[in-house]
Amino acid sequence: MGCPVHVVGIGMIPFTKPGASQPYTTMGAHAVRAAIDDAGIGYNAIQQAYAGYVYGDSTAGQRVLYDVGMTGIPVFNVNNNCATGATALFLARQAVAAGIVDCALAVGFEQMRAGAIGSIFTDRPTPFDRFDETAARLVDEPDIPLALRYFGGAGLAHMRQYGTRLETFAKIRAKASRHAANNPMAVLRKVITEEEVMNSPVMWPGVMTRLMACPPTCGAAAAVLCTQEFAARHGLRRDVVIAAQAMTTDKPDAFASNDMRQLVGVGMTREAVRQVYEQAGVGPGDIDVVELHDCFAHNELITYEGLGLCVEGEAEKMVCDGDNTYGGKYVINPSGGLLSKGHPLGATGVAQCVELVQQLRGTAEARQVERARFGLQHNLGLGGACVVTLYENVG
Repeated sequence: MGCPVHVVGIGMIPFTKPGASQPYTTMGAHAVRAAIDDAGIGYNAIQQAYAGYVYGDSTAGQRVLYDVGMTGIPVFNVNNNCATGATALFLARQAVAAGIVDCALAVGFEQMRAGAIGSIFTDRPTPFDRFDETAARLVDEPDIPLALRYFGGAGLAHMRQYGTRLETFAKIRAKASRHAANNPMAVLRKVITEEEVMNSPVMWPGVMTRLMACPPTCGAAAAVLCTQEFAARHGLRRDVVIAAQAMTTDKPDAFASNDMRQLVGVGMTREAVRQVYEQAGVGPGDIDVVELHDCFAHNELITYEGLGLCVEGEAEKMVCDGDNTYGGKYVINPSGGLLSKGHPLGATGVAQCVELVQQLRGTAEARQVERARFGLQHNLGLGGACVVTLYENVG
């Protein structure tokens, strides 16, 4: 891991529905200014910047940052599908930990269109061709949109193996809404019930309703990372550090296992979190608060097991026992998660960082998890990439 890396500044703007947002240039610049203001430094202190976005032209990162300052620093543009924001964070942390720079910025932003996401370049091979072929073989539902087929298929595999009920996914979605009601940055803040989730339009009979899927969203978030020496020299707060971090990609069993859960990244998740626990010398029992990649309620449930938060096959019990919310074993997605906060692809991973740093600082207000010391972040992108990050309050 190298030298300790402190998260000294965070910034985020409220997420909005497509068509209601400002341009990505404005959103990204607002988030960066908020992060450097929170850190208490000027933009000229940033030595490298990593900009994450999925739907945008090359050098969009420069276009965002030039509105903040033109200092000539390296700007790296990052695209790793839904794990883009956390990948930018990983690279910024790596540069600081390795001693390449003393202070780095990670920013994620996305200006999305309404409707299902899809490929832009249709005149060349898609990076999902092997995923599509495997999904078509395992889930014979050609009329269902691919993302829904992937994650709904993973949930269906869990239902078939362990008898998990559709109502359990509805419980997860209802929990997300209760958490988001206290988050001014969330796009969906209305509390909904399990029954309302079950009665929403059916997307896949017996497998998924519309409210079990996250909405396309626009937004931006940023974080400033630095060494302990830099923070001390500039009088910056040093209470939150990245205690461990790992990034993984798929192994052959993603396709060879004939398991939709493996296809959507459970294997990547298990390996990344194994590395993180090993690096930090902690285990699942030490975790207080989690922000994980709930692009669908189904993925939240299977990720409980992937992160080791419960025994394989007991994710439904964890939900029914209330061990995924306040008063239970863990508080999962206090922000409302992707399901309620929204999912602007490039911003999501950095927004998770913002939430967890607020939790460990004790500044999350109505969402606050009491006495939180360790926060775990999980950001997943199909194709594939998974980043797991462990934050610790060392103050």
